[in-house]
Amino acid sequence: MPETPNIPLLVESDEAEYRDSGVPSTVHIAKHPLHPLIVTFPIAFLTGALATDAAYWLLNDAFWARASFWLIAAGLIGGLVAAVTGMSDFLRIGRVREHSAGWAHMVGNIAALTLTAVNLWLRWNDPVTPIVPTGLLISLFVAALLGVTGWYGAELVYRHKVAVIGNGPNGKPTL
Repeated sequence: MPETPNIPLLVESDEAEYRDSGVPSTVHIAKHPLHPLIVTFPIAFLTGALATDAAYWLLNDAFWARASFWLIAAGLIGGLVAAVTGMSDFLRIGRVREHSAGWAHMVGNIAALTLTAVNLWLRWNDPVTPIVPTGLLISLFVAALLGVTGWYGAELVYRHKVAVIGNGPNGKPTL
């Protein structure tokens, strides 16, 4: 098997991880990991909030401001649930902490959730006024962060075989 390039911070390869069958998630149902399933909701809600913020900016219709408020609230709640499942894997699977992708994924998502909480707090009593430009910029930054952290999450799953159904190189679950 040809060696995969190793570009620290972006792409870290460990050829031994290609030969094992992976490390199961610590939060699963019938060995199916929950974190990759749960994260789809906050990602959809928070990138949707960017779209509804842009719609408010372009159309000046308060409907879009209210939609953004509820998308941000749902994204924060869903993101916190996803964070619990992801943090369990981060703390209990050594392979996650061994790679910069694990740290970038965790730190970036904490930053995204913190910015989301700020965005919700700014809109709490008035979902319209804070959108232009502050809310829109926060939503843009959160969506960009989620793109980056999603890439790092995929690195953990596809390159480092974290949260897959399988066993480590010695045939036993590696936690």
